[in-house]
Amino acid sequence: MGNNCVGPKLANNGFLQSVSAAVWKPNQSENLPLPNEGEGESKSEKNKENLVDSSKTDGSCKQGNPPPDHMINGEVDKNNKNDVLTANHAEKVKQNKPTHVRRKSSIGLHVESVLGRKTGNLKDVFSLGRKLGQGQFGTTFLCLEKSPGGMVCACKSIAKRRLTTEEDIEDVRREIQIMHHLAGQPSVVQIIGAYEDAVAVHVVMELCAGGELFDRILQRGHYSEKKAAELARVIVSVVEACHSLGVMHRDLKPENFLFVNQQEESPLKAIDFGLSVFFKPGEIFSDVVGSPYYVAPEVLRKHYGLECDIWSAGVIIYILLSGVPPFWDETEQGIFEQVLTGELDFASEPWPSISESAKDLVRKMLVRDPKKRLTAHEVLCHPWVRVGGVAPDKPLDCAVLSRLNQFSAMNKLKKIAVRVIAESLSGEEIAGLKEMFKMIDADNSGQITLEELKTGLERVGANVEDSEIVSLMQAANIDNSGTIDYGEFIAAMLHLNKIEKEDHMYAAFSYFDEDGSGYITQDELQKACDKFGISNIPIDELMREVDQDNDGRIDYSEFVAMMQDTGFGNKGSK
Repeated sequence: MGNNCVGPKLANNGFLQSVSAAVWKPNQSENLPLPNEGEGESKSEKNKENLVDSSKTDGSCKQGNPPPDHMINGEVDKNNKNDVLTANHAEKVKQNKPTHVRRKSSIGLHVESVLGRKTGNLKDVFSLGRKLGQGQFGTTFLCLEKSPGGMVCACKSIAKRRLTTEEDIEDVRREIQIMHHLAGQPSVVQIIGAYEDAVAVHVVMELCAGGELFDRILQRGHYSEKKAAELARVIVSVVEACHSLGVMHRDLKPENFLFVNQQEESPLKAIDFGLSVFFKPGEIFSDVVGSPYYVAPEVLRKHYGLECDIWSAGVIIYILLSGVPPFWDETEQGIFEQVLTGELDFASEPWPSISESAKDLVRKMLVRDPKKRLTAHEVLCHPWVRVGGVAPDKPLDCAVLSRLNQFSAMNKLKKIAVRVIAESLSGEEIAGLKEMFKMIDADNSGQITLEELKTGLERVGANVEDSEIVSLMQAANIDNSGTIDYGEFIAAMLHLNKIEKEDHMYAAFSYFDEDGSGYITQDELQKACDKFGISNIPIDELMREVDQDNDGRIDYSEFVAMMQDTGFGNKGSK
């Protein structure tokens, strides 16, 4: 169900009659893209793309050389925009599939659960509206939360009958896990929840109604340098956030970035993590995935790591500036050869009028040796990207370090509350954190020692003094056992957006408020500390920190104030 390449073979109606051909034809009626259009594609669908992206073609375009000015100056046929392949090409791709792979019929309908857990009923919570996008394996609908003042969202429904292999099911699970893992990142579309019924898996997410970055490039031809730099900052900040959380995207392209609304200054957000994977520092991958124009050379050589995302981002920046992909040919084979050996063209229009700083950045992002390629942080610090913006002072801390620091600022009560929340989350919501724990817990003992924490932080590039590591260890080790167990680690790693969700805070408050009185008393607080093996804590002092009206108990509003104060507990008991 990953977008695997088994070739490069090209039929007459291949990739160049998709993006390239579609954008060379005369301008058609300018229909604005639908909200979240394209999100209906499932990852199984992409497997059939075979590194061929036909989402932008109607198959009727004549191939030829790109015009001398801007290649991208046409409009897409929206009627066929979400078609995965023409019937003829789909058959050719099918023939290219390995014959030794036995495909089971609709395994998605026969497994007990695709998500591996029971979920609520989608229609109890949301009302589905009009169709926003259609793919071969999924359909995206507008949906409205039923509660008063409910959110307007998008719902991607993936037909279980289309999940024909165990790999398809695992890919659906992993995409949802990664979306949960990236929750709270400002330039990543936010997942609201995942539901499953007898016929489909439904992923409810933030609605992005402004259309694809791809479509705006089509409408413009290319962007000004100032605007391109602004968009580049967003795109590369997504890459940096993903990498800091141990996620490699592997399919960055303009089609996978949506604008939140139709406004010119609309925020831009990354979508579609269907090919994304969790990775460990230094881990090497060999499966060939991605889209032809954007795939990195080391991916084609089947030996790559996180640097492939920088290459893809560099290709997007090149297109933003010129409207033309840097490596082009009339055949798929030719595209791949250009990616592997072709030279960057800075002579054709509009490159002579583009700044040397922009060209310098593109060159450094499109270096074929991954070891010499810029990192995401280095891109964000490049003078061209910083034009009109502010360069970050230092690389984004790895998530382990930044979240341990966040956790260490909390008082004991908040730490226990966060632990309660962590234990209530589903497996898919903490799957990414589980991968991080396994990466650090080298001996698989289920406990992270001081030495393992130090080594783990070093592996992800965090330079931390020994004294700080000891402090972080003590902060996360709630029960003072001398090691960080799995539950403590997950609690310490939770993103604030999960901690501060209303239903999570209420559940945590109810855990302490055993008698349902609406207040947490000193006795109830003592019992909670005893349950978590926390001793030698002055309960009265802890109570005073949170008890704002000094009535000797904690009500819900006082509890929420503690949970929503990110610096709460700095002056209190740790």
